[in-house]
Amino acid sequence: MDIKDIQNLIKFVSKAEVSEVKYKTKDFEITIKTPLAGSDAVYAQPAVYHTAPQAVAAPAPAASAPAAAPAEKAEAASDDSKYVAIKSPMIGTFYRKPSPDKDVFVNVGDEVSIGKTVCVIEAMKLFNQIESEISGKIVKILVDDATPVEYDQPLFLVDPS
Repeated sequence: MDIKDIQNLIKFVSKAEVSEVKYKTKDFEITIKTPLAGSDAVYAQPAVYHTAPQAVAAPAPAASAPAAAPAEKAEAASDDSKYVAIKSPMIGTFYRKPSPDKDVFVNVGDEVSIGKTVCVIEAMKLFNQIESEISGKIVKILVDDATPVEYDQPLFLVDPS
């Protein structure tokens, strides 16, 4: 079984929403477990700490500050709507480089074409090269190097024009 077969098996398991699959031949065995298929998976949320303000502001300025934040987010969201996302096909750890001593696959501003490798995702000690499914220019990298990613999580924004 080669890496493409394993990638296809992982994709199949994630789409089929089963909790566990075992594949065994006389010289190879793989077990894939997921928290899907109705199991009661519990995910820990990171703690969020808020610091109390030192001085209490007047009510009018305090009310205008939160109103400005959603407007900025809405503007950024409408700005990103013209871009297409390259998404993670699996759960794993995202790497921008093929190895620590090599250069990154792509940077912001680089042109990508269909089939060009844009990153590597490590899943179960296997390094899977992720290829672009669209052609265009990388406008934003959404994930930091060496961080975990989820299935279908956007990794890059690409301007297809």
